[in-house]
Amino acid sequence: MQVTVETGEGLARQMIVELPPEDIEQQIDQRLRDVARNARLPGFRPGKVPMRVLRQRFGESVRGEVFGEMIKASFSEAVTQAELRPAGMPEFEADIDQGTRRYAYTAKFEVLPQVKLNSLKDHEIKRPIVEVLEDDLDAMIERLRKQRKTWTQVERPAANGDRVMISFTGTIDGEAFPGGSAENHPLELGSGQMVPGFEEQLIGAVAGEERGVDVTFPENYQAANLAGKQVLFSVTIADVAEPVLPEVDADFVRGFGVEDGDLDKFRADVRANMERELKQRVDSKLKSQVMDALVEANPLDLPAVLVAEEVKVLKGQMFQAAGGASFELPDELFADPAKRRVALGLIVAEIVKQQGLSPDAARVRATVEGLAASYEKPRDMVDYYYADRQRLASVESLVLEEMVVELMLQEAKVQDEPMTFEALTETSEAA
Repeated sequence: MQVTVETGEGLARQMIVELPPEDIEQQIDQRLRDVARNARLPGFRPGKVPMRVLRQRFGESVRGEVFGEMIKASFSEAVTQAELRPAGMPEFEADIDQGTRRYAYTAKFEVLPQVKLNSLKDHEIKRPIVEVLEDDLDAMIERLRKQRKTWTQVERPAANGDRVMISFTGTIDGEAFPGGSAENHPLELGSGQMVPGFEEQLIGAVAGEERGVDVTFPENYQAANLAGKQVLFSVTIADVAEPVLPEVDADFVRGFGVEDGDLDKFRADVRANMERELKQRVDSKLKSQVMDALVEANPLDLPAVLVAEEVKVLKGQMFQAAGGASFELPDELFADPAKRRVALGLIVAEIVKQQGLSPDAARVRATVEGLAASYEKPRDMVDYYYADRQRLASVESLVLEEMVVELMLQEAKVQDEPMTFEALTETSEAA
């Protein structure tokens, strides 16, 4: 097998592979002999069809079949011989000339870039130093109260924080549009559920009132037919209700799994969850900074095929998060995060390779138990991960990333940054 490689622009490669004709012709003859045993053609007894007739009838199809199999069988050996690392599936083009007994093919593909790792010694990483205080605990319990709030109808004008039950129809230049209307829709004023400007114009409304709400959709709105458009909504308010927060008593805490209704135990459980969340947020902030530093310190020429595949993954994730919404977003919207993820995948893989990192079983187990701790039945979640090799592999990848982050933190300049729990939570949610 003769292999010739031509270098194209960037990471593009064209590999020409010439296969030994005797190997292919030998397989073709063997395949035709196999066909001969059972071939049934008019004018010939079963199994007695002459080879020349079989070649005329089946030769081309058998040759194509054998050649296709030889391409698949030889490609891996050819790239190894040429010391190439393809970044995706190649495009094959056959080059067959029976007169000269030439059996060759051209494979076009991109290769993975060479990753030359640079140190992070000049990069500064800020490590949040945060403590869960009593005020933070009280604020969290207040948030839990709000999550369990109920609604009581009132006979006064709607205020921010109230819930209004509305029916509405939207029009653009007097014409209704798909998805622009709803019946008996509950809306908490100030929640930001609706397009900017909508909820503010319902403050002061009373039950039974009809209002016109005039808004302009953002230029970057996900539905292209509404982006930047001025829309007039005709809104009918069925009722207005105010929130009623539950008392923090035994009945309240039982709703959070504290069966005996003990308030001190409830506060201890909430604090433990907050401290677990705190560690996750601190780790996440450190990881994000390290990954940003790695991308900045190690610029790479990225294979377009890998970026395109990552764009598809990100679009699929957004599609699922949106509940299967029908709107289509342009690939360009996902290009930058896709490039970042591809670059990090290559860089982290090279670090793991050079440092010989591997996730030990004890650390993987501890990570699984940490992920399961926030569930009602942690043991069931641990079993869930260990019941499927693919799920466990995702945790092993997470552990490897953590090990890379720890290693890079030893190189970088790490500065402690005192923060409040609230500030850390806000920055994490914003990110």
